[in-house]
Amino acid sequence: MASPKAFPVRPLSRVLLSLVLSASVLARPSPATAQDEQETLIRDTEIEEILHADADPILRAAGIEPKTVQIALIGSKELNAFAAPRLMGINTGLILKTKNPNQLQGVIAHEVGHLAAGHSARSGEMQAAGMKPFLLTMGLGLLAAMAGSPDAAVGLVGSAGYFGALGAVGYSREQEARADQAGATLLEKAGLSGKGLADFFDNFRYQEVFAEARRYKYFQTHPLSSDRIDSLQTRVQSQPHFKEVDSPEAIARHQIMKAKLDGFINPQSAIVTYAEADRSYPARYARAIAYYQLREPDKSLKLIDALLEEQPENPYLWELKGQVLSEFGRAKEAEAPQRRSVQLKPEAPLLRINLGQTLISLDDRAKIEEGVSELKRSLTLEEDNAEAWRQLAQAYDKLGQEGLARLATAEYDFEIGDVTQARIFAMRAREKLPKNTPEWRRATDIVLVSKPSREDLKELAREGSSSRNP
Repeated sequence: MASPKAFPVRPLSRVLLSLVLSASVLARPSPATAQDEQETLIRDTEIEEILHADADPILRAAGIEPKTVQIALIGSKELNAFAAPRLMGINTGLILKTKNPNQLQGVIAHEVGHLAAGHSARSGEMQAAGMKPFLLTMGLGLLAAMAGSPDAAVGLVGSAGYFGALGAVGYSREQEARADQAGATLLEKAGLSGKGLADFFDNFRYQEVFAEARRYKYFQTHPLSSDRIDSLQTRVQSQPHFKEVDSPEAIARHQIMKAKLDGFINPQSAIVTYAEADRSYPARYARAIAYYQLREPDKSLKLIDALLEEQPENPYLWELKGQVLSEFGRAKEAEAPQRRSVQLKPEAPLLRINLGQTLISLDDRAKIEEGVSELKRSLTLEEDNAEAWRQLAQAYDKLGQEGLARLATAEYDFEIGDVTQARIFAMRAREKLPKNTPEWRRATDIVLVSKPSREDLKELAREGSSSRNP
């Protein structure tokens, strides 16, 4: 989970760049009495895989190819979720409130039901809103440890417009009931029980009687009613798959996901919740993460090493070990576990970024060059990964390759939606790159699609570049 630090107050200590947003952009305007909260966009390979395992059968049932949908994990204690074309957002607070995978799948099915009914596309602004800056690349890291830092309040807000468009959607009770029924249909079609869908909403039936200011934001935009819940319960109980239960593997994944989130987000309480007497894997995993967040790396590493003895092929334990070592100034020691995580899961771009960042921090030219290779490989796996470009800019700068460093910075700025800075650095890159090379042409393309000034266009015209088709 990403450390929500200001950029560029100081270099990020981890692979992560967190996009810090005001809570108000994720929901309709709240009364002044509502607590302010900053929400962070989080990237974590393990959790994203678990969420896809839960969501993909439902997406397929809706006729949606899962590979076309990005799942955004939002760091917030608030219950919230949404679905929009090619994007699904789920708050950590909602995940932690679900008791089992079927309840989480119920919420996902409900949100996909909204999408299938076209509710989330009511706004032309939402349809037109850009997505690219939205998913800045982060890895699960230091949210809890750094949440109180003074520089945590500032972040890049390139996707605030998109969140604002999503937040503008408030559904009626009629639309909620329709999404319930659509969700129940999707769960049945996917061979899943609708019990979790009904149970989740029934758990929050009491929200109906609260004044709006006291409700979870999710139930401000998704109003509950007892009639609606009762109707949903009647529907799902009549479905053939109602008695289907979560598999042991699904339950284990859900427990691991919640333990990991608790360890990072709520380390103080996680130490108590997952007591020493609990020897289960999720409990020990949560404690290892919590000790790391509480700045007790030796205790954390001791637990991680014990878990690795039992699960030596678990890439996420190696990732966590490398993360702890790197964060506490032991980059040389972090290299080996990070290499192992990549070996075990070579198609995970975030793990390659972890390794690449560590390699370029070692101030050894051969290591830096290898780090560049790892970062470039990550971009072949996830081409719009802004953080990879930022790390590449640092690596090229260390190698004295000024043109490539400026081009990588332009790519980074372009990915986060800062077209002004992208244009400026692309023009600077062109000054340093050999003319007519692929890199020089790419810099020219960035200029042409980044609102070039009249002077920029004149300069490109003088050399015959302004007619390029980006």
